[in-house]
Amino acid sequence: MPVRSTLFAAFALVATTALAPAAFAQDNWTVQERWVRAHEGFLAGEALQGRGSATRDEAIAAAYVAAQFEGFGLVHAPGMDSYFQKATIVRLTADGPAQLSVNGKPIAAAPTVFTAPGNRVSGKVTVARSADAKALPQGEVVLVGAADAEPMALYRTAMQKKIKLLVLRESEASRDLYTKLGGAPRLPAYLEGDDPGERTAIATLPGDAFDALAKKPGATVDLALPSVIEDRAVTTNAIGYLPGSDPEAGTLLFTAHLDHLGVQPDGTVMYGANDDASGTTAVIEIARALAAGKQPKRSILFVCYGSEEIGLYGSKYFGEHPPVPLEQIVANIEFEMIGAQDPKLPKDTLMMTGYERSNLGEVIKAHGGLVAPDPYPDQHFFQRSDNYSLALKGIVAHTFSGWAVTPTYHDKTDTVASIDFDFMTKAIQSLIEPMRWLADGDFTPEWKPGGRPEAAK
Repeated sequence: MPVRSTLFAAFALVATTALAPAAFAQDNWTVQERWVRAHEGFLAGEALQGRGSATRDEAIAAAYVAAQFEGFGLVHAPGMDSYFQKATIVRLTADGPAQLSVNGKPIAAAPTVFTAPGNRVSGKVTVARSADAKALPQGEVVLVGAADAEPMALYRTAMQKKIKLLVLRESEASRDLYTKLGGAPRLPAYLEGDDPGERTAIATLPGDAFDALAKKPGATVDLALPSVIEDRAVTTNAIGYLPGSDPEAGTLLFTAHLDHLGVQPDGTVMYGANDDASGTTAVIEIARALAAGKQPKRSILFVCYGSEEIGLYGSKYFGEHPPVPLEQIVANIEFEMIGAQDPKLPKDTLMMTGYERSNLGEVIKAHGGLVAPDPYPDQHFFQRSDNYSLALKGIVAHTFSGWAVTPTYHDKTDTVASIDFDFMTKAIQSLIEPMRWLADGDFTPEWKPGGRPEAAK
């Protein structure tokens, strides 16, 4: 079907699926699998080409979500004159070869830079004794030379420890990762008006050069990578608002990200049916269900963010420019990758990241929500989704996911054909009544001791 016809059919869906039969507006709400399939078919279909972050395709996805919200009767959020919140993202690109210096003297071997904070990063060398990410030492510049080093696991830990530069001994694993990342340095993007800030850089050195540097603990290393502004692009959040009957009762925030990886340099389309058209679908269907019932006590914001994939920028912008004061937000639930059953969890159950950090999961479960603790604590999923932008500001915020380590993750096989629609529909269904209970009640989730992210303190 031509793209124009596909778009017309998709937006015509608003007129048909938004008008649920009156019987569905009662307490026994039923999520229809055909509605779930319809959203997935458009968001992860040919027309949107993978919804690349801060692209026209992302903007069309946001327009589709906004049209659904309007069809359900949601209104503009306080202070907004549309369903859209837009932000400009500035992207940097390398403008010359990287150079590594030790105690002020350039070394002959050129480093392979995976990512860097901008033009320059420097610090004193600390050498790790093993490839165990959990044992990564604290330091400004940390070297890991073990042959079995897993680059991404080490990088995630390095970011948590705020290490300035992680240097690895070049290996087959590092070369493979560099190829998957596009074979070029990934420099930071940032919201226009913000400081790019300090970010962990990661680079590799050939064996001989790495071994020579590892013999100089305490030496000062300087990594230079000239950069320039590549472009400025607009990202779009879609926001719908369901006003509550009690202005003093607070606001709930239900979210997902609507972007994915778009079209790759080799022409491969990364459709992102699970990541995160599935979460976007969940937000749409929960909005439909709650808007069809009686007015809730609490107000509810339904938000689908842009540009999660390149740095959580949609949620960061929302957190800096909320349509209601952040102190009024009672809780945030993010929906991420709910299209596949995790084999480690009970049937039809979603995992909740950071389950042990607050009392929210226990209460959702007690009211019928099929949720369970995250079985992959070593992956730090709590910190890797849009919920974290809000959690850092003190809001009790978690992500609900299906199979978080599914083989289709960030792969071209993440298509509509890979979605378990029965699981996905049942998972959304299980959350309708708990979300309605939260919206109508007085329960206010709280962090458990030590559960609130330290960066928010």
